[in-house]
Amino acid sequence: MKLAFNLVDWQASAPGLSDAAQWLAWSKASPVIDASATLARCTYLPMMTARRLASGSRLAVDSALAVLERCRADALVFASRHGELERNFKILSALAEQQTVSPTDFAMSVHNAAVGNTTIAAKAPLVSSSVSAGQDTFAQALVEVAAFHHAGYKRVLMVDFDGAIPDFYQPWLASKHEAFPFAVALLLEAGSQLRAESVPASNGEAAALPQSLVFLHAWLSKAPAFAFDGERLLWQWSRG
Repeated sequence: MKLAFNLVDWQASAPGLSDAAQWLAWSKASPVIDASATLARCTYLPMMTARRLASGSRLAVDSALAVLERCRADALVFASRHGELERNFKILSALAEQQTVSPTDFAMSVHNAAVGNTTIAAKAPLVSSSVSAGQDTFAQALVEVAAFHHAGYKRVLMVDFDGAIPDFYQPWLASKHEAFPFAVALLLEAGSQLRAESVPASNGEAAALPQSLVFLHAWLSKAPAFAFDGERLLWQWSRG
């Protein structure tokens, strides 16, 4: 699999990191994030909507709205490995305790809740897609972006995100990195600025950070080449 893009704009949020200056400073050191740091308040997301969203979705929608405030997009691709796990755990807990399920929790528990709220908040009925593909969620979302490009959508806003993982699930997490809320929004066009090629990998070990944060660190640090592992593939990147 070979992919090629131009990166038009970006926005990201994670514990202790929100504005461009903070992310640029982060890129000059080892790619480590303090999961105990404070999350920044949403800037573009209406307060009432923010209160309805789980932590990861809240960051994802706010990051997407920030990019859409600056640039035009023709389509959206949202990617989340765990989706609305926080919300679904609340629903399952309520059912297990024979309690009434919150209508808000029920309505916001689907995987495309974040992208749907983005189109509503932005008042932009954009074509959209939601992707979940385990360890390779970010990489497969980029394949989805390439498909949109081939279908004629010139600028595609891709947002990779996840929320806090409830303690109940922690013993069964396959990833070795600590789970924390984050969002990385990338506005992508077809081009040759960044090229990626997947090759077979034998170990399939997850990186210390989610793939999108590994990507962002390499991009901001201006690394000429970098790579991250998927479950069965190694994704090798180079700048055009």
